[in-house]
Amino acid sequence: MNTFENDKLLTKNIIEVAIKITVLSVLIVYAFQLVKPFITPVIWGIILAVAVEPLIAKIAAKFGGKRTLAATLFVVTIIAALVIPTVLLIISSFDAVQLLNEQIDAKTLVIPAPPAGVSEWPVIGEPLYKAWHLASTNLEAALRQFAPQIKSISVAALGSVGGGFAGILLVILSTCISGVFLAKAETCSTFAKSLFRRVGGESGADMADLSTATIRSVMLGVVGVAVIQAALSAIGMVFVGVPAAILWTLMVLVCAVSQLPPIIILGPVAAYVFSVNETTPAVIFLVWAILVSVSDSFLKPMLMGRGVDIPMLVILIGAIGGMMFSGIIGLFVGAVVLAIFYRLFISWMNQNY
Repeated sequence: MNTFENDKLLTKNIIEVAIKITVLSVLIVYAFQLVKPFITPVIWGIILAVAVEPLIAKIAAKFGGKRTLAATLFVVTIIAALVIPTVLLIISSFDAVQLLNEQIDAKTLVIPAPPAGVSEWPVIGEPLYKAWHLASTNLEAALRQFAPQIKSISVAALGSVGGGFAGILLVILSTCISGVFLAKAETCSTFAKSLFRRVGGESGADMADLSTATIRSVMLGVVGVAVIQAALSAIGMVFVGVPAAILWTLMVLVCAVSQLPPIIILGPVAAYVFSVNETTPAVIFLVWAILVSVSDSFLKPMLMGRGVDIPMLVILIGAIGGMMFSGIIGLFVGAVVLAIFYRLFISWMNQNY
């Protein structure tokens, strides 16, 4: 075969490979666009399924090994726990807003005078006292004076409500997806180990087990600690009679999951307690709030990293870094990625040449 024929064959092969790569690239991009809206719910579904799988296994054992029934019960319970309070909150909020509008129109709304201690609060005390006093003595003048602020707050509140509904729908969809994974746990586990083995070779199965253990560790060390802090906060607020304690507890839970100190919420609450309660219970609540806020410093080392042959610091750095990079979902993805990287790095360091 002469040089011309060789060049012709080479050109033909290059063109054929280029066409195949182009077609494959188009298929991959198009397929990615199709599944892109479902990536986040699927990831959340995987995380949730991995985290609760031991519990579902125990429930299924009591039902005679019927995993589908146990998974369905789990999904229905989670959705009911989300939907029922949401519907009740919407109904109560609608009734409250309607009653408020009626009282404003009839000029029967009475704003109580602010406690004298409010003016002594740091930074916000004096302006808050003046605004509160104006509203209690002349509501119409207060509404006119603060109309721009009220409008901006209303717009922000509507946006928050919309975001809250979107978040609830995401949780419901993710829970349904996790139910499918939980019902087919053995098949999903086999597929995951095959995928990890295909990518990582013989150590792939170990990486799959490491990912599972890391997700459960983060769930216990981050979400578990956040739930404990929220529960302790609720106990303290109920003890001193803080109004709307459930709302403040939810805010503490969000802060704790986001790796923010609960004192961000409990601090202003403690200031309110000092203004309306006696000194002794107020001091007790403040000390309690500080203890709750710093409790993660000894709870996380106790809970995070259990069952995982990875230093707790590596998992914690991965969780916090992942959250800073990609939000709450990064808590789990970041911890898994850094744990796998740490395991690969240690294996590379221990190789003998």
